[in-house]
Amino acid sequence: MTLIKSISGIRGTIGGTPETNLTPLDTVRFASAYGTWVKQTFDNPKIVIGRDARVSGQMISDLVSATLVGLGIDVLDLGLSTTPTVEMAVVMEQAQGGIIFTASHNPAQWNALKLLNHKGEFISGEAGQIILEIADKNAFDYAPYDQLGKITKDSTYIQKHIDAILKLPYVDVALIRSKNFKIAIDCVNSTGGISLPPLLAQLGVSQVKSLYCEPNGLFPHNPEPLAEHLTELCALVVEGNYDMGITVDPDVDRLAFVSENGEMFGEEYTLVAVADFMLDLKVGNTVSNLSSSRALRDLTKQKGGKYTASAVGEVNVVAEMKRTNAVIGGEGNGGVILPELHYGRDSLVGIALFLTHLAKKNTTLSALKASYPQYFISKNKIDLTPNLDVDLILQKVEEFYIEEEVSTIDGVKIDFEEGWVHLRKSNTEPIIRVYSESKNEQEANDLAQSVIDIVKKVSAQLA
Repeated sequence: MTLIKSISGIRGTIGGTPETNLTPLDTVRFASAYGTWVKQTFDNPKIVIGRDARVSGQMISDLVSATLVGLGIDVLDLGLSTTPTVEMAVVMEQAQGGIIFTASHNPAQWNALKLLNHKGEFISGEAGQIILEIADKNAFDYAPYDQLGKITKDSTYIQKHIDAILKLPYVDVALIRSKNFKIAIDCVNSTGGISLPPLLAQLGVSQVKSLYCEPNGLFPHNPEPLAEHLTELCALVVEGNYDMGITVDPDVDRLAFVSENGEMFGEEYTLVAVADFMLDLKVGNTVSNLSSSRALRDLTKQKGGKYTASAVGEVNVVAEMKRTNAVIGGEGNGGVILPELHYGRDSLVGIALFLTHLAKKNTTLSALKASYPQYFISKNKIDLTPNLDVDLILQKVEEFYIEEEVSTIDGVKIDFEEGWVHLRKSNTEPIIRVYSESKNEQEANDLAQSVIDIVKKVSAQLA
């Protein structure tokens, strides 16, 4: 099985042996390292925690809570919650950090600790490295009996999150209600099931068909919100004559829509549509990562703003959004970040903005999608022998395409007139991930293959 330690947290499969899987020992050690890091900066800290509905979630939560208390840290436990809700709670509570127990779109046997700073944002790479070093050295100092922390529970934060969304000047509940939308949702038996129904009800959507909204962690299908996993929702939208389908991942930071014709709106276009809405209200800048669609760049330019691409990863997108004072940003996996609410991917605010946009346009999802620049992204990978120097391979690829527009802020991205190819090495396995985009599927695949051929040629020379 698998245990992955990285600067963004610890992720692994439940059970097995320490240092190989996400066991209780690994959980306690990593929680101890994070708590120690927080205490190095703040006196008498408080940390907010919350979890998705995975079967292992309560165990992980209990282990981490007890560990933090043992370090002398107070804990605010939101229980079943969403990643963006925990992020917002850190700020609302003026806490010194936060942890979300979720493995995002990974299958049910996985879980993870996602780490937040005092701003309710994912920790930086530098902070993550410090935490890893503390964990490696077992450099913990637990509190004596009379200085232990305490645990407080609060189950009201999803509603507080919804309240904050409804107060945004961009969300028009009356307009949404007037359209009498008929919507089907798939919440994969996680915390979307306790956040999407109340959000939609308070947005004025009375006709909602709910699939898999019991937060028991028994995922009915692969929880990553991709077309091949959502055949039931797609069929339901057509058979029930629904205006749209909505689905989220287990921790509710990725958002995808199904059009009225049963076809996926496209995760890449979740952010594009919300950006279209926001940029109609005020001219401004946008940010997404290097592996996201050109459609956002094209749209932003049309609206008079400036688009910037960041390295892959939410923490990098957020840093670039702050640097460019972006109006809206996110990632092409369906993640929407609205700075005026908080700097984190948030499906709930994405839904509210998208429904307002759709109501104003008074159109169907398929027609809305057709109004945007049309691109297709192809996702591939290259298997490598473990002894190859991946960094050197990427350097050679960069040199080969020296006449093109090349970015090396995260792997190698080559921009061609007709599209782009982005190569990134995996931190967990001997592969290079290859994303490409062009105007249609064949062109995107051909573009990817042309670069893959170069990589294989270079690899053979270096072997």
